[in-house]
Amino acid sequence: MARRRLSSEEEALWSALARTVRPIRPSARAAASPTMAPLPIEPSVKTRLTPPPARIIAAPPARTPAAVLDTGWERRIRSGTISPDTSIDLHGHTLSTAHARINQAIAAALSRDARVLLVVTGKPPKSAAANGNGGGAGRRGAIRGEIGHWLETSPYADRIASVRVAHPRHGGDGALYLILRRKK
Repeated sequence: MARRRLSSEEEALWSALARTVRPIRPSARAAASPTMAPLPIEPSVKTRLTPPPARIIAAPPARTPAAVLDTGWERRIRSGTISPDTSIDLHGHTLSTAHARINQAIAAALSRDARVLLVVTGKPPKSAAANGNGGGAGRRGAIRGEIGHWLETSPYADRIASVRVAHPRHGGDGALYLILRRKK
């Protein structure tokens, strides 16, 4: 796969960013780079030789989707015996309308106390070269590529217990199960 070259604007942005970064350890590679001049180290900055003491970090207020559900859920997902309470098909929608539709579908599912929402996004592209359109605005798999971010930033993110690829009988790679938390 050929590597894409940076445009002159991207090169300017990258070099501006690179000038603001100080390496943790100077290396031979950094010394060989003519475009990056080392920044002077301010005398007020102290070098720490020992790791900082461990701090207790509070859990985030929003609950994140679980990496592993209990064995009953896992078995039902793997075997395909899970039955979606409701579903939504995002084929043919633009990114903005698909984003609005997914939030509406989650809100509707939560109002009906649904536990499993089937979201049909379409299959992801096999590879970037297979698209044939150079990754333009109408690229295949655009909704699938954005849905993870949409779910993380959704106003309902704390109500989503897990997101899983659907069983082939429900769409396989082209669909997702959203497992919703019960109302407390």
